[in-house]
Amino acid sequence: MPDTSHSDLDRLCTDTIRTLSMDAVQKANSGHPGTPMALAPVGYTLWKGFLRYHPDQPDWPNRDRFVLSAGHASMLLYSLLHLAGVVEVDTEGKRTGSPAVSLDDIRQFRQMSSKTPGHPEYRMTTGVETTTGPLGQGCANSVGMAMASHWLGEHFNQPQATLFDYDTYVICGDGDMMEGISGEAASLAGHLKLANLCWIYDNNTISIEGHTELAFSENVITRFAGYGWNTLHVKDANDTEALAQALHTFKAHTDAPTLIVVDSVIGYGSPNKHNTAAAHGEALGEEEVRLTKQAYGWKHDEPFYVPDAARIHLRDALRERNQEAYDDWKQARDHLQQAQPALAEQLQRLLAGQLPKGWDSAPLAFDTDEKGIASRQAGGQVLNAFAERIDWLLGGSADLSPSTKTNLTFDGAGSFQAGHYDGRNLHFGVREHSMGAIANGLALSYLRPYTSTFLVFSDYMKPPIRLAAIMELPVVFVFTHDSIGVGEDGPTHQPIEQMAQLRATPGLLTLRPGDANEVTQVWKLALAQTHRPSAIVLSRQPLPTLDRNLYASADGVSEGAYVLAEAEGGDAQVILLATGSELSLAVQARTQLQADGVRTRVVSMPSWELFEEQPQAYKDQVLPPAITARVAVEQAGPIGWDRYVGHQGEKVVMNSFGASAPIAKLQAQFGFTVENLVKVAKQVL
Repeated sequence: MPDTSHSDLDRLCTDTIRTLSMDAVQKANSGHPGTPMALAPVGYTLWKGFLRYHPDQPDWPNRDRFVLSAGHASMLLYSLLHLAGVVEVDTEGKRTGSPAVSLDDIRQFRQMSSKTPGHPEYRMTTGVETTTGPLGQGCANSVGMAMASHWLGEHFNQPQATLFDYDTYVICGDGDMMEGISGEAASLAGHLKLANLCWIYDNNTISIEGHTELAFSENVITRFAGYGWNTLHVKDANDTEALAQALHTFKAHTDAPTLIVVDSVIGYGSPNKHNTAAAHGEALGEEEVRLTKQAYGWKHDEPFYVPDAARIHLRDALRERNQEAYDDWKQARDHLQQAQPALAEQLQRLLAGQLPKGWDSAPLAFDTDEKGIASRQAGGQVLNAFAERIDWLLGGSADLSPSTKTNLTFDGAGSFQAGHYDGRNLHFGVREHSMGAIANGLALSYLRPYTSTFLVFSDYMKPPIRLAAIMELPVVFVFTHDSIGVGEDGPTHQPIEQMAQLRATPGLLTLRPGDANEVTQVWKLALAQTHRPSAIVLSRQPLPTLDRNLYASADGVSEGAYVLAEAEGGDAQVILLATGSELSLAVQARTQLQADGVRTRVVSMPSWELFEEQPQAYKDQVLPPAITARVAVEQAGPIGWDRYVGHQGEKVVMNSFGASAPIAKLQAQFGFTVENLVKVAKQVL
């Protein structure tokens, strides 16, 4: 159909996006050309006329965020970054002199080590705000970004000096709408009245299996109205005037997030508008590409053709429209430096990914206590102690803070709610999946977030935990109720395989402390991370606080594993390895073994990842190869312990699901007793 709403130059830029997308996918013989073709006018209109973004300053803290949640349409984003002339910024924040996405980068679409991978990846390509691909994740990330804009504005904006008020735009599709995480995130965004959040829903009615009517017939507008969103409908993705009016309406709306439903035809412009390749993620084929370019009136014999006029038009429009806003931001930053230098230093450290000076200078210490306290309770005390020193540490739970002990209780902590966006206690509701992804969005926006729930529900959070690791985000995921110690709640709430799952995630630091002083150390380690997330795993039941005059300092946690108690009377004959609540059990078993004449070493092993990073000499010092009699004890599944106990060692672990019973009976039933551990240790000798 003819598109009369574009000027000739705008149409030229739009068709450049379309043809670059076709050519890149065709050359790679892999990818999704249809959605970038359909959404080219949508992305272009948003960037040219509305997005607060300066191509020479892509790390401008108050830039609007553009999230392509429909990450399979990555060529839409790469084409926009190319035409916008966005400059590349390296990991140290320096301009490299290269474009963020060059034409050669587009030619290398989906190839090894290119800046144009199959789905947009954060840290790999300047201008990519978050890694997307798993559908719905970008939607939930955007909620965190929008929350961060409000929180940062409350803490740093001054009269006549605005430092943070950016908007967040998302392009999402039918798949995002079907995934449950988008509903969780949209529900919370509506509750919080995040009026700085706009989702643009590409309603093209096509999924991989065919027309969406096969599995999706709900009224999305009605659903989002029920969430408390402002909803708008643009009936033709090529009607850029209607889209611009919808975006103006979003900008004017002040008490709710906005959903703009845009009807599109996937693979727009192709002579075969129902082309299965365009719909299902395949190259169009050379003949289809030629015919489609012919329909655009395009050069069909020159792949990756970018007209000179298109090369500068979007870049110049962004510069002209946003230069004044960028200059105003720099003046606001200078004003803050003069008016409140301490707050300006805080902002500088926050933007640099640093924590305040001295945040870890006096870590909380716990006195010896045979009865002890639950590590979740110690964790809450340690968290509060550190949070009082780190003003941008904030977080919450999936409706479980009374159980996870992660509520910030000091004066001024407050709750983050609609109209009160300065609070540091976040209330996610029973939405574990979106909680993790929202935390990732907060971390992508300079803040230091933590989340919490029961360990068994880490199952609901695996995708955002994995993406935090891929993006190298220092989110802290707190998991309590870490074992069959949950007791009467039974096997549905007693985690077994979850520790192995967390440990199997590359780039994730998993920490299971054995007493209160180890809790202090693991929190310190987690907060010190700058490029990896952490999972802190804590107990429901009390754990004895060990006498550090008798046993090694908890500082050894930083090595991942350390000799807590050395054998007495000569070299060790057997080594007991333990984590978490089983550490005190190993200590008690050692006492009995020593009394029986068995020289026993106890190794506390709160983090496999940190231990594996140590020099081999240190690892051999903690676990001497000559001592093959080893027993690992952990109320979790067995996977992974073999590399530490070897073929001659044994494992006192869980090989089944738990049961509903008081904790003492569960421990006796599954062998987590001093008597059984002593028995197994003697057997390995």
